[in-house]
Amino acid sequence: MCGRFNLKTPAAAWTQEFLPLWSEQEIADRTQQLGVDARYNIAPTQSVSCICAADVSDQDDRRQWSLFRWGLVPFWAKDIAIGNRMINARSETAHEKRSFKTPLVRRRCLVPADGYYEWKKTGNGKQPYVIESTAGDVLAMAGLWEVNQALGTDGTPLQTVTILTTAANKSLSQIHDRMPVLIKPQDFTQWLDPQNQAIESVLPLLKPAEEDAMTARPVSTVVNNARNDVPECLQAPDV
Repeated sequence: MCGRFNLKTPAAAWTQEFLPLWSEQEIADRTQQLGVDARYNIAPTQSVSCICAADVSDQDDRRQWSLFRWGLVPFWAKDIAIGNRMINARSETAHEKRSFKTPLVRRRCLVPADGYYEWKKTGNGKQPYVIESTAGDVLAMAGLWEVNQALGTDGTPLQTVTILTTAANKSLSQIHDRMPVLIKPQDFTQWLDPQNQAIESVLPLLKPAEEDAMTARPVSTVVNNARNDVPECLQAPDV
């Protein structure tokens, strides 16, 4: 699964690949508007940066950057708490599930992250690990987003997101049997294209990362508490 992650790279840097047609000033303005800052321990129900294709009715046809609540709330839901159980969607069965099938067809997005956390069971409890790109790149986790008109506030619809997961590759399976689906930059356009509604065309993207693409290292148990959104989350564990 993917239940916690971080994004500490400044938006001015990671958006260069995710939003290549945006100017530096537009990125700076949007960063300020969204109130985006370095995050070291992003948890479910919090707002996360998401990159989506432009709405077909929008005059600006470039990719868009929004904040969505983490934990997908279906359009038909009457209680926002349902999202607490939908922070992840299994990529193998998402196309079969009522809550995920339509978003998989029409509302796919990218969730940027520097790394995500998993907990490995040991004889002394659970040891947290951060899993990052071996090359140091910002990860693009595959997301599905949804709009719920009834549960928004101040007349604004509630927009939520779930992160797709797949079986962990061999090296990471020693820590956890699942991992987020990671979309490569060359596949961003294919993944985000809302006109591409053939599920068969995106299913090949929903696979584990290559064996050498990711690096895992143990980190401090400071990350265990979701209230600890501090750089110390990434420190080596106490000996």
